[in-house]
Amino acid sequence: MKLRENIRNIAIIAHVDHGKTTLVDQLLKQSGTFRTNEHVEERAMDSNDIERERGITILAKNTAIQYKDTRINILDTPGHADFGGEVERIMKMVDGVLLVVDAYEGCMPQTRFVLKKALEQNLTPIVVVNKIDRDFARPEEVIDEVLDLFIELDANEDQLDFPVIYASAINGTASVDPDPAKQDENMQSLYETIVDNIPAPVDNSEEPLQFQVALLDYNDYVGRIGVGRVFRGTMKVGQQVALMKLDGSVKQFRVTKIFGFFGLKREEVQEAKAGDLIAVSGMEDINVGETVCPVEHQEALPVLRIDEPTLQMTFLVNNSPFAGKEGKYITSRKVEERLRAQLQTDVSLRVENTESPDAWIVSGRGELHLSILIENMRREGFELQVSKPEVIIRDIDGVRCEPIERVQIDVPEEHTGSIMESIGARKGEMLDMVNNGNGQVRLTFNVPARGLIGYTTEFLTLTRGYGIINHTFDSYQPVVAGQVGGRRQGVLVSMESGKSSTYGIMQVEDRGVIFVEPGTEIYEGMIVGEHNRESDLTVNITKVKQATNIRSANKDQTATMKKPRIMTLEEALEYLNDDELCEITPESIRLRKKILDKNERERVAKKKKLAETN
Repeated sequence: MKLRENIRNIAIIAHVDHGKTTLVDQLLKQSGTFRTNEHVEERAMDSNDIERERGITILAKNTAIQYKDTRINILDTPGHADFGGEVERIMKMVDGVLLVVDAYEGCMPQTRFVLKKALEQNLTPIVVVNKIDRDFARPEEVIDEVLDLFIELDANEDQLDFPVIYASAINGTASVDPDPAKQDENMQSLYETIVDNIPAPVDNSEEPLQFQVALLDYNDYVGRIGVGRVFRGTMKVGQQVALMKLDGSVKQFRVTKIFGFFGLKREEVQEAKAGDLIAVSGMEDINVGETVCPVEHQEALPVLRIDEPTLQMTFLVNNSPFAGKEGKYITSRKVEERLRAQLQTDVSLRVENTESPDAWIVSGRGELHLSILIENMRREGFELQVSKPEVIIRDIDGVRCEPIERVQIDVPEEHTGSIMESIGARKGEMLDMVNNGNGQVRLTFNVPARGLIGYTTEFLTLTRGYGIINHTFDSYQPVVAGQVGGRRQGVLVSMESGKSSTYGIMQVEDRGVIFVEPGTEIYEGMIVGEHNRESDLTVNITKVKQATNIRSANKDQTATMKKPRIMTLEEALEYLNDDELCEITPESIRLRKKILDKNERERVAKKKKLAETN
């Protein structure tokens, strides 16, 4: 069997924040891919604004480096479960993986998730223990954890015999020795390990073409771009080919451009052979999982499985009293166009129409997945409203089933009791508890996904900010009876429209926590705070102190106002109840009641209560 010895295709997989993107940076820099005078950003692969701000990878990216005579194609994958669809498809394009694990944190929920996907595809693993220079690094124990995880996930004998590299991506050093003092001054040992251990692709470029699309990109000039791997044969610019659609139909088109990857750039090439990772344009109607082959030899590759969405929200046109004041795009036509455009590249997203022309049900892989779409939309100038996130219930063999998340929590010992109690209240089931011996305890649970909506704030309060929580989708299981999670407190709702005043806020401060600063424009029905009790309370925070010419006896005592709680987009989405909406504009995030009028709200609530008792 002939191999293309000068090519290696690898994916870098890891739990979020274990250093994948920084490692790719170093591999790019040290390979001489960039000119000496070329300026390269930190985390060069994270090209999107939100990725750079949050330090997370959202979209899988590919690059290629030249090491001696070998071209190494590298795919940097996301670490969050919400973008697991990207990880799964990437595995089909590569022959091996670099599993990056933090030398202190060890195996985390996402480590398990991404490794499981890699082992299922029978890929060759290399383990990189990163952040070896960290305080309290425990490389030997971490390798034992990794080995246990491989065994637990049914790795075969070849996979269990994985090479290990100890690295500090931030310093650009690596070594085969676990002693941090014995790090080589560069990443030579990692390059060598990749070339020696990752199998080269089979060279069957004489056979009929098979190219499969694993990722989509979009460009205003050339339209839709399919990114994938040539599994067999050769593809040339100008060639007439057949596209085997997912529904079984076949379309013919001409390949207009082929792009290869080098460094952070895409370079036009005239042809690509078996084993190459490329981007192809010329097909308007191409989707993930479809196969491109010769017109006279139509043979489709197995379709790629894409994880189904687990969470849905209703997106609505903004109809609040402040609609159209801050955004450029406010009509239902514009919002729908934008959502449909997102479907061009995001295969894990679903958009369904509802009975109303101004509302759509949008389903995604989790809160982060949907909140990043919303954040991108508001930055582009859109105004919209969204409802409370809800999990998607499925019917499996006649049984109603809901998504269950595997939750891993690291907390100081003194908080374990309160965490176990709070997860128990959300119908969580404990799987494991390990005391790390340094005052930290690691707890593992299975929890219904709906029990985790809105849990982050409570978790941070319970652990005083010292806890770390990670979760990933585990499975669908029969629906747990009864109320799971949800917000217990009622809210403070404004009864007036106008500007909030310091005086008005201070009058109601003792009733709960305020969400707005003085001088904020508010409207009737807008949520301005959280009530101390379980019921909602209407308040007037626009009240201004009456000016009189009588001096009060306690005039000189200055009262100080508490700091309001300003929510981020994710916190606002988690906070919502069934009868509330979150209004999102380029400048503001506001919480509101669906029914703004107080009397109307009370009438509807009474009707609902009567219906329930009957």
